[in-house]
Amino acid sequence: MGMNDHYKLGKTIEDIQEGDSLSLTEAIDDSQLMLYLGMTKDTNPLNLLPDYAKQTHFKKPVIPSGILMNIMLAAVSKHLPGAGSHVVNISSNFIEPVYHDETITFHFEVIKIDKMKGVVTISVEATKKQDEDNNRIIDAVIMVRPPQLVVEEEEGGILNESSE
Repeated sequence: MGMNDHYKLGKTIEDIQEGDSLSLTEAIDDSQLMLYLGMTKDTNPLNLLPDYAKQTHFKKPVIPSGILMNIMLAAVSKHLPGAGSHVVNISSNFIEPVYHDETITFHFEVIKIDKMKGVVTISVEATKKQDEDNNRIIDAVIMVRPPQLVVEEEEGGILNESSE
């Protein structure tokens, strides 16, 4: 059984429509934070040390923006379009800080499909779950190339619609 046997291809550009959407809620716990900080060698005391954070205008430790960006990118590669997709551009505005033990709801929506370039544009808005006013804390736009189906011949060559 090969590695590919376990993964289903995500949505191709033909399977996606403007308005397709996804919402997901994430809580970042201390173990995720420690793994991220260790992997990235991020030693910013603002992310970890309450005594340090108290001296700043944040007043308490914040979740690194990179973790929030990675949650968005993982949602694209897991769900919309899904497995086999490749992010080609991301633009993010982190409007408000996210503090430890806050729960975030991310809403993804396909806002543009460019079949010529083979790219789908997804807008992302995030809010804190406990914020009754639903103030946005993240605005992002992700451009992604959905998975493309490749048909192979018996000998392993690639079939091409224009070949005869």
